[in-house]
Amino acid sequence: MNDNRRKHRRNPDHMVGVLDVMTEALVGRIGNLSETGMLIQADQPLVDDGIYQFRFALHDIDGSRHAFEVGAHHLWSEAASSPDQSWVGFRFIDISPDDAQRLREWVLADGHPDYDVYSSVT
Repeated sequence: MNDNRRKHRRNPDHMVGVLDVMTEALVGRIGNLSETGMLIQADQPLVDDGIYQFRFALHDIDGSRHAFEVGAHHLWSEAASSPDQSWVGFRFIDISPDDAQRLREWVLADGHPDYDVYSSVT
């Protein structure tokens, strides 16, 4: 089994929109995030095996809002229960080191046993 599938995932506690950076169009909403990828509920068809540049914003541990920009590879999709929507899985292929660390902290802050707030804050 691929180790990326075993990564801890976190569901946002509020709706987090995902924008296509190239078109500035809202693509959908995050279902869950790991440090290596995400599941979104897409409102429009996306290209199978396509490469995308996305932007989304999360609240950091201190409550401030941070915008993440990631390159993502479309891995799979399946129809959602709502018409014209689908669930789509992405693997991150490009993320800045700072954003990767922030995302890891955000994911693990959800009560994960590997998370120690004192060792993660620098």
